[in-house]
Amino acid sequence: MAVACSTRVLINSGRTAVRADTVAGRLPAAAWQRHSAGNGAKGPRYHDWAWVHIGSGNRRHLLIRRNRTTGELAFYLCWSPIPVTLAELVRVAGVRWSVEECFQAAKGQVGLDHYQVRNWTSWHRHITLAMLALAFLTAVAASTAPKRSTRPHRPARDSEAISLTVPEIRHLFTVLLSPPTATAARLLQWSIWRRRHQATARHSHYRRRSADEPAG
Repeated sequence: MAVACSTRVLINSGRTAVRADTVAGRLPAAAWQRHSAGNGAKGPRYHDWAWVHIGSGNRRHLLIRRNRTTGELAFYLCWSPIPVTLAELVRVAGVRWSVEECFQAAKGQVGLDHYQVRNWTSWHRHITLAMLALAFLTAVAASTAPKRSTRPHRPARDSEAISLTVPEIRHLFTVLLSPPTATAARLLQWSIWRRRHQATARHSHYRRRSADEPAG
């Protein structure tokens, strides 16, 4: 659970209550490890991470993320039923981004926040239809995607087109359901052209990020 820097946590086997940012300031340089919290649109999302056991047991942790560029800190309170590694906690923390990306996609692609209603019934109808539309687009995108490779989201060649995405499918549906100004073959040709250029951009981003990946 993401928490504020002013959150007080128990250290020294639960005997001392200290602010989270104070704990982070006391950590030695060796306590920070570089991990990726998952792949983003431009490659792995690397940050510096540290963790501190809090409470009286070894299942509660304060997880700290430090931006490698700005030094900005973020804090998470964690609990696990069994002992886990720092890398596992980082992976779980990274799942939060996929939720935020889902809301961002819903707002941008199906108008989740494009309403001017003032009562529950109309709001509920709008939200339900928007999420249903996003679920449909996502299912279509998933059904057209190739099988997962060992290098997800990385095209083998710059000239290879990326898989159909939710925005691309929405665009195709929009132009096909409205009076078209071009033939269907022409629209699909433009779609392939766009996705090839997106593949080139993605390939370049990952190649640049790969140069910064830690060895070993």
